[in-house]
Amino acid sequence: MNRLILVTGGAGFIGSNIVAALVERGFDVAVSDRLRAAETGKWRNLSKHAIADFVDPDALPQWMAGRGRETEAVIHMGAVSATTEPDADKIIHSNFTLSRDLYDWCAQHGRRLIYASSAATYGDGAQGFSDDDSLEALKALRPLNAYGWSKALFDIYARREAGRGKAPPQWAGLKFFNVYGPNEGHKGSMKSVVAQIWPQVAAGGAVKLFQSHNPAYADGGQLRDFVYVRDAVAAALWLLDNGQISGVFNMGSGQARSFKDLAEATFAAAARAPSITYIPTPEVIRDKYQYFTQGPIDRLRAAGYDGASTPLEDGVADYVQTYLSKADPYR
Repeated sequence: MNRLILVTGGAGFIGSNIVAALVERGFDVAVSDRLRAAETGKWRNLSKHAIADFVDPDALPQWMAGRGRETEAVIHMGAVSATTEPDADKIIHSNFTLSRDLYDWCAQHGRRLIYASSAATYGDGAQGFSDDDSLEALKALRPLNAYGWSKALFDIYARREAGRGKAPPQWAGLKFFNVYGPNEGHKGSMKSVVAQIWPQVAAGGAVKLFQSHNPAYADGGQLRDFVYVRDAVAAALWLLDNGQISGVFNMGSGQARSFKDLAEATFAAAARAPSITYIPTPEVIRDKYQYFTQGPIDRLRAAGYDGASTPLEDGVADYVQTYLSKADPYR
């Protein structure tokens, strides 16, 4: 059996956590990503793990034509993940076109593909969060931004090509909900709320959350499905271990919790009493703001996945005490 796994976006948040787990398992891991600035870039997310190869994304087609033939599977986490990215051409090129090319390559060469979809495909949630991956259901989704649309478009492509008999031996997408955990420091304003408020909590100050502009929700009562990154990794590796499973699946906890709960858990992890103030939600996002997301994983469970969902308080405590509070916060 081939022991080489290609992880695209492998220096990023979820990708680097997958790389760490694969290296711990004894796989040879090739990473394709852009590292950016040496001082603040993503190389630190990989610095503790002996990867087998590193590939600039521009050189990936040439690499796939050569050493790519040695791979057992491709775990495709690479994407423009900022929901506020203004360049739609950049988003569609990265999130759809390159994903399509990888899918086609895996189909042509008999290699398995596990990839990151997104809960952003569900738009405002008015249609619910069922991960029905029939072509009709996928086409019916209405994402709110170009990022969500690009992810939905690739889910549709993957399902349609599979229906035409042109799929890789395994193709499996995970619709990640609100993932948090180590190695997200490079994400700037797209970091999880835990990572964003930690400096204030650590300094003994108050933290700021958005006010609610929906009468059905109290300030800080907006609900999200928060997922500790180790659970996201566990699902991806379970798919790697179960090559007969294909489709698009939710990767949530199945339990929506409030931002106030998340902030209070962060204070508790630091052994501090909560101190929270509320500020207006910026008008630029107010009209498209989601007040509720929840990702049931019934279909993944039905397929045989038995991984535990880390309770919010436990995940935040581990993140704060094992990583954020340390001089070296990287996994």
